Amino acid sequence: MTGVRTVGSRTLLAALVASACSRDAGTAGTRDSSAAGSNAAAATVVAGTALASPHIGPAGEWQMPAGDYANSRYSELAQITPANAKNLHAAWTFSTGVLRGHEGQPLVTGNTMYVVTPYPNVSYALDLAAEGQPLKWKARPENAQTAVGLACCDVVNRGAAFADGRIFYNLLDGHTVAIDAATGKLIWSTAMGSLAKGETMTMAPIVVKGKVIVGSSGGEMGVRGWIAALDAASGKVLWKAFNIGPDADIKVGARFKHFYATDASPNQGATSWPSTTWQQGGATVWGWISYDPALDLIFHGTSNPGPWNGAQRPGDNKWSASIIARDVNSGEMVWAFQPTPHDVWDYDAVNENILVDLPIGGRTRKALVHFDRNGFAYTMDRATGEVILAKAYVPMNWSTGVDLKTGRPVLDTAKIPYRGKKVTDICPSLEGGKNQQPAAFSPVTGLFYVPTNNLCMDFEARDVAYLPGTPYIGGNAPEKGGPGGYRGEFMAWDATTGRKVWGIKEPYPVWGGALVTKGGVVFYGTLDGWFKAVDARTGTVLWKFKVGSGVVGNPIAYTGPDGKEYIAVYSGIGGDMGLLIAGDVASNLPFDVRERGSTLPDISRWTSWGGMLFVFGL
Repeated sequence: MTGVRTVGSRTLLAALVASACSRDAGTAGTRDSSAAGSNAAAATVVAGTALASPHIGPAGEWQMPAGDYANSRYSELAQITPANAKNLHAAWTFSTGVLRGHEGQPLVTGNTMYVVTPYPNVSYALDLAAEGQPLKWKARPENAQTAVGLACCDVVNRGAAFADGRIFYNLLDGHTVAIDAATGKLIWSTAMGSLAKGETMTMAPIVVKGKVIVGSSGGEMGVRGWIAALDAASGKVLWKAFNIGPDADIKVGARFKHFYATDASPNQGATSWPSTTWQQGGATVWGWISYDPALDLIFHGTSNPGPWNGAQRPGDNKWSASIIARDVNSGEMVWAFQPTPHDVWDYDAVNENILVDLPIGGRTRKALVHFDRNGFAYTMDRATGEVILAKAYVPMNWSTGVDLKTGRPVLDTAKIPYRGKKVTDICPSLEGGKNQQPAAFSPVTGLFYVPTNNLCMDFEARDVAYLPGTPYIGGNAPEKGGPGGYRGEFMAWDATTGRKVWGIKEPYPVWGGALVTKGGVVFYGTLDGWFKAVDARTGTVLWKFKVGSGVVGNPIAYTGPDGKEYIAVYSGIGGDMGLLIAGDVASNLPFDVRERGSTLPDISRWTSWGGMLFVFGL
């Protein structure tokens, strides 16, 4: 399921949920997750871990989406601790003026905070040094309304990046823009996507060595996914690589080294598809991007293959649903790994790749840790693409495990969808064990903090014809709550052993990202509107605050002009989880007659649409 999916004027929402299962999972779990139960005593620390790259800029600033190139979402600030977190309170708020899914995170440089909204992708600069945090400027680049009708999973934006006095972010209509951070003036705007083909852009760029790295959305539209580098100074495209197709198109050359024998043959991006179906094969890049300065490689995932109906595309369908390492200077592919070959469950591999050094088997491994949509947590060698270990981190049944000799999952054939028959109770659902909501890593505890989903689905494949700019799906997959009576869990994970250390079960999927600080506190938000602080070692909930709308964004930490530590997060339910399968959360729009999902029919009791920035301090 890509970050953007459409159905023209009626949207893809109705198409996906029209025959959704009517089963109500109820308010699974407990509404008061004030402690992690018996897990509270199971404090665990994994010694000898380190980030692959340090925090970007001063510790009190947040200049890029994850805070660093390693995608750790770790803050070196330590004023807020398990001992004083109970004293947190709302320090100030800001209304974005937009109602839809507020994914992503703000940025902070100096005494300025930068905010980017969902469509129409307005950006704000807020003066942190002045009482009331007034605007320094407001920018609204031209952004085609047509894109709204093409957006599959809400009109979200996953954030901006700051570098060299400029703010870089993507517009839903397929443009990448550079804004002067001091004045709000538009410096350049480069068209990257084609709305006529159904391409949109929702991902957060990163800036590496003067290059703005961006990728496309629209995997359910029969597009052909790509990743590209733009010159940060001029907006000129420096290189662009497709993820499917012949080697020349996907930039496979002499540097490509396969770790697994099944990846040895040339032109796999084309030959693992029937005929020329790769030309509409998806494999977009709407998730997060990492960078290892020592290896000089960027790491990114790709989305599902198109269409969902696997009968129309026999073969592995490389490099859809894959993790790819590329030379940041040229875009050349160095290695690639496909967690879900021939994906027929919509298990995109776009989730973040967290770059850390981990002690495994008596030595330190340069690792890449990836919590895949397919339900497996992968600990990999980031230099070679070797899977060191792969363990299920959520309830799942489509596979019985991963064969480390081949890297391939061992399939339960009873859970493989095929044309003409509905396959029931496949876990996880197409929302994945985890979706866009990013995990965090602490080098202090050595643990990963992971927001997860516990959903299953019934799946029925259908034939579909490709028409440019229209949905190219070929399946229906109503979703329901997973086993155990809860629909989400926030957990701590040890990637050296592949085991859960502690978990907090939630009544709804945990669709917001995580932040962990040197002070030993983890922060996350919930779909029903709670923002929580948790002890990083024990999982004990230390504090919680009810914000105005469900949280699907990612917290950050920064130091204010007063020298104090603050935590900022967006409130505004939406995205795939808050729009496609939620109940009638758009209670402020009585004229909106689109059919709502049945997976979370009770969510509207607790939240409605919103668009607020909340800032908390001691």
